Amino acid sequence: MIHRLRRHPFAVEARFEHCLVLTYAVPAERLEPLLAPGLRPDRSGDDGFLAIALVQTRGLRPAGAPRVLGQDFFLSGYRVFARFRTRDGRTLRGLRILRSDTDKRRMAWAGNLLTHYRYRLCRARVDVDGTMAVTVRTPGGEADLDVRADLRAADAPPAGSPLRDLREARKFAGPLPFTFDHEPQTGSIVVIEGRRASWDPRPVTVEAHRSAFLERAGFADARLASAFYVHGIDYRWERGVLEPLPARGEPS
Repeated sequence: MIHRLRRHPFAVEARFEHCLVLTYAVPAERLEPLLAPGLRPDRSGDDGFLAIALVQTRGLRPAGAPRVLGQDFFLSGYRVFARFRTRDGRTLRGLRILRSDTDKRRMAWAGNLLTHYRYRLCRARVDVDGTMAVTVRTPGGEADLDVRADLRAADAPPAGSPLRDLREARKFAGPLPFTFDHEPQTGSIVVIEGRRASWDPRPVTVEAHRSAFLERAGFADARLASAFYVHGIDYRWERGVLEPLPARGEPS
């Protein structure tokens, strides 16, 4: 059955050649309609957080497969920072994926077959040379994107950020340890754990940013809370694990 295939059925590995993550703050209650049952916004005070991840990916393939079989592609991913409480009482921090855009047709097809990450095909250009400039164009302009960031290390979060300092901002630098999908057919959350060899994101200064997806979703007023860049990172996603949601009437 198709929902069983979409559980992230095997471990996957890849290399992040370049990765820029922009995190935006909005009142947490406005994010609740975007989350699956059992998830709640990850907060700092009254704020919840949305992120756009812009990733030049190399060699995505089943774990253990030869690099030559890997897929190289660009990804722009939109996600909400969320928390999930398991039945055994653990609270997991992770991400709920809203949309993914890729410039490779095969990646869009396979991603929609094996995950809930909502892949769409786009045209993208990425230039990295002291700055990282990303342009994404989508059918109908629904998720067009223009971003340019100065890759020299910044010494503070962006002006107007609700995050007090870089230490707090790193908590929302992404990616988080887990990704969450909802499987309504079984009343479960699919939990995918990510593992990386090292992770030392550099705070950077965003010189320009515009996201049609955020604007159309009603978040044109979202405040840029942080911006971080990493490169040359080996990453692995484990096979998805089902976590049953509480039955009706059970405490969550």
